Amino acid sequence: MRNILFRLIGILEIAGGLYGVAAMLRRLLPFHSTHGSVLALLGLALFGFVLAAGVQLVDGSERGVRMSRWAQLLQVPLIATPVFSYALHCGAYLNLYDTLHLARPWLDWNLGSQGFGLALTGPAHARFGVNLLAVLSWLALKLR
Repeated sequence: MRNILFRLIGILEIAGGLYGVAAMLRRLLPFHSTHGSVLALLGLALFGFVLAAGVQLVDGSERGVRMSRWAQLLQVPLIATPVFSYALHCGAYLNLYDTLHLARPWLDWNLGSQGFGLALTGPAHARFGVNLLAVLSWLALKLR
């Protein structure tokens, strides 16, 4: 059961990482602005790390398990404030978040996707949340 679960996590990391690398390369190549290029390079590094972690996890290496734990932790927080925003997901997500002015939790999900958001600005109304799929994957990777 452990091997099947690890392979599933690895496949999602590989798919999301590969899709994310392609999206960041597409964002990087026009060279429109320095700021956009720096964010694209940072996203390229993050998605490349997740891709490498997924490949090593599917191969069954212990290093892949450690790298995948870090890759899952990077996907846990969802922060969107007027001052700072951060979100990352690779392969799939199950987000539970709350918009502070509504004080009502929301659940959102998607399979077969990637996303990276990092900005020094954000929405007028702050949102905070967690990627529940990343939390569950991280906990599963802690199983020995």
